[in-house]
Amino acid sequence: MRGLALHPRRLCAILSALILCEPAAPQLVQLRHWNGQAVAPVYEGFDTNADGSFNMWFGYMNRNYEEELDIPVGPNNNFEPGGDRGQPTHFQVRRHKDVFKVVVPKDFGDQKLVWTLNGHGQAQQVTGSLAPVWMIDRVRTTRGGNSERVDSNTPPVVNASVSATQTMSATLTVAATDDGLPLRAGKSVGMTVAWAKYRGPGTVTFQPPTAKLAGGQAVTTASFSEAGEYVLQAVVDDGSGELAGNFGYHCCWTNVQLKINVKGGGNVSAQR
Repeated sequence: MRGLALHPRRLCAILSALILCEPAAPQLVQLRHWNGQAVAPVYEGFDTNADGSFNMWFGYMNRNYEEELDIPVGPNNNFEPGGDRGQPTHFQVRRHKDVFKVVVPKDFGDQKLVWTLNGHGQAQQVTGSLAPVWMIDRVRTTRGGNSERVDSNTPPVVNASVSATQTMSATLTVAATDDGLPLRAGKSVGMTVAWAKYRGPGTVTFQPPTAKLAGGQAVTTASFSEAGEYVLQAVVDDGSGELAGNFGYHCCWTNVQLKINVKGGGNVSAQR
């Protein structure tokens, strides 16, 4: 009786099942962490003001996919030097770019700013400087693919205000103008606003949290879980910036902040 001939690959598969063949190389798997992870501060770079001072721009990466963290200003959320430099204390999930700026004088020179964040006992730190390699353009799109006049696309000019107040809530209005760029199929993409809590003691619920601007305006309602002083941030994007998923450069969206005081009894007032 003739022996049974097996193809080498077939034989290896059989032997692998018996743990006699070398196992396949392990595959690299990226785990998604829904909570329990740190927030990494990010230095984005700097631009120059007309008076010679500099804006040093910072953002962050919340490594969680679901958990938003609150880290009060203090030892766990600190700038050196300066302590409180206007940084956020509420951190949304994932990457947020050019969230805030720290203005430094024109004679800042080779000094540095160090931002430390400690979430879930995991200390993260970033250092910002005015080294030429960190110079960015926050005023104009400098990369292609967004309009036929890509070098002239500029960020929206934005104003945010409280248009009405109710018990434990406020109606917020964003008014903005833009240059109409970028274009898609010959038409302006249009502006979008996204609201988020920036600082404050309680939970803030926005309805809707994101909206397209119509006629240069968009209205949303913010509801507060408890009394206290809040800072809310609106990000208005012209269709080529962060809300559009374009993280490779620094234009064209505009951040504005609105201070709101929710008093005992639920009375709400805007702070100037």
